[in-house]
Amino acid sequence: MSSLTGSLRRFLAFSSLTLFAVILLTAFLSPFSYMTATAFKDREQITDPTSPLWPGRPATYVYRGEEVTYTYTFQEEEEQVTLSPGDEYDMYQVPDENGAMREWAMIVKRRGVSFFLDPDNPGVGLQEWVGEWRQLTPTYELSLRWENFEKAWTDLDFLRVLRNTLVIAVGGDIGTLISCTLVAYGFSRFRIPGKNLLLIILIGTIVLPRQVMLVPTYAFFTRIGWVGTWLPLIIPHFFGNAYNVFLLRQYFMTIPKEMDEAAMIDGAGPLRTLTSVILPQSLPAVTAVSVFHFIWAWNDYFEPLIYLIGKRDLHPLSVAIQFYNQQYVRELHMVQATAILGLILPVIIFFLAQSAFMRGVVVTGVEK
Repeated sequence: MSSLTGSLRRFLAFSSLTLFAVILLTAFLSPFSYMTATAFKDREQITDPTSPLWPGRPATYVYRGEEVTYTYTFQEEEEQVTLSPGDEYDMYQVPDENGAMREWAMIVKRRGVSFFLDPDNPGVGLQEWVGEWRQLTPTYELSLRWENFEKAWTDLDFLRVLRNTLVIAVGGDIGTLISCTLVAYGFSRFRIPGKNLLLIILIGTIVLPRQVMLVPTYAFFTRIGWVGTWLPLIIPHFFGNAYNVFLLRQYFMTIPKEMDEAAMIDGAGPLRTLTSVILPQSLPAVTAVSVFHFIWAWNDYFEPLIYLIGKRDLHPLSVAIQFYNQQYVRELHMVQATAILGLILPVIIFFLAQSAFMRGVVVTGVEK
């Protein structure tokens, strides 16, 4: 009995944890799912309150049979309707006499009564339905508007803004890797007077808001003539970053110093030890730093807007998308299409570097 109770408790605990994870994942992915679905819609579907959440268009029925004339009675008067090959009719979800929903093509619209044709059995003829047809729900079929992305690609001049973004992100990434690796190597391996105090001061700069340094740095870059170029967005990253230095230092410290000593016995200097011993063992951390900075530079909007104001040819993707969306503020599907275009490359990079990236975040170290 006790074993059964224990098994039941473990099952309930596992089920509760799984349910919580599913709810959390659903809440996290819901905005992304809505954004993706909206990007494939058109304006008509977005403004239609009866449209489904997924991208689609009203389904239609194209008559393929021989020309036929049907007679029906409306307000005690006989009227006729002729169906010709190629005629197209809207599809609706219509409740039949048993209450089951049928997908029928609306042939005749009248006040209080409408006449439909069953696409699966057109030989039966017109089906009369009493009620207001405007209360019926249209039938939708899946339809992806790929032209939204084509229009956004062309109007945004995507290749130009992608080039600008890659220059800024890759250039800053190279500077970050070089500077942060050297500083972290010094903090983790060398005896420096006041090293712990310097490290505390460096880490303390993490809590310093970027806005505090905006005015003096902007004035400095204006004085040396860098405003209006990519230099203020690239060169500062060649002087280190406290967060990345700390991450790399913690990883370097997990590597046994015996490896350094073995390299020194073989005649390797500090720089050779770094490139031949430390860095090969630290690929997860280096990959994490690289991905962190690339994604940050890819999404950075404030600094490119400040330093590249008036230079639209130099705008990166984040700024260009914002200006583009201001023009299409009422075109929600175009706004979401540009957002999808801006997400593609970072998502690909993350999945390609996922394994090393996660190991670098966790900072697992290496086996001795």
